[in-house]
Amino acid sequence: MGHRQSIYLDGFSHKNPIPAACVINGLLSTGIVYGLDPATGKAAEGLEDQTRLMFVHLRAILEAAGMGPEHVLKLDVLLLDRSQRGPLNREWEAMFPDPDNRPVRQAMQADLDNGKLIQCNVTAYAAP
Repeated sequence: MGHRQSIYLDGFSHKNPIPAACVINGLLSTGIVYGLDPATGKAAEGLEDQTRLMFVHLRAILEAAGMGPEHVLKLDVLLLDRSQRGPLNREWEAMFPDPDNRPVRQAMQADLDNGKLIQCNVTAYAAP
């Protein structure tokens, strides 16, 4: 078994004592990634800002693990209102512009807490 690497970020952290992501043998899995506003320490106002910041944090997590968008296999997305996928689709297409080279995504509706309107968790892989 390979060495487990915990990924922590400045400006994005969980209230519980857990890292933002974990990597073993090139396989990355995140915890919950959401639109945390680093200035307030809370979820940003509105779905547009939350979605934009969620992708900002996701990019930072990937970068801290030595990865990029090309390594993402799957995004699991939870939305307070699943019908409101416009901001998600815009950020998705910006991060993954090539329709022939995109990861899979599952979006589900959920009862989110603390003002969150959207959150995700991600699986990525880069051969060690």
